[in-house]
Amino acid sequence: MRKDDGTVVCERCLVADSWWLRLKGLLGRADLPADEGILLEPASSIHMFFMRFSIDAVFLDRELNVLKVVPELRPWRVAARIRARSVLELATGTCERADVRAGDRLLLG
Repeated sequence: MRKDDGTVVCERCLVADSWWLRLKGLLGRADLPADEGILLEPASSIHMFFMRFSIDAVFLDRELNVLKVVPELRPWRVAARIRARSVLELATGTCERADVRAGDRLLLG
């Protein structure tokens, strides 16, 4: 996934577009490598119950415009954004490194 200016946000992005893939998400993982991400679709909220590490969460609309960025979302927390269509889960620090902000547009592929 890239920003529309070409900045790479994540090299390998799993699209979790089924009930099972969204349910599983990052559960059971010890970490999320810096070059990976999971796009939960459809989703307007996420929870970090039973997680072992923090993530950056990016809430997107239908056109993959960034609505909200939640950096360093810690275990046992919840985040949501009204009107979000999907949520991109990234390794902590990715949004700062790639300068991902509300208003940016992301491109899949």
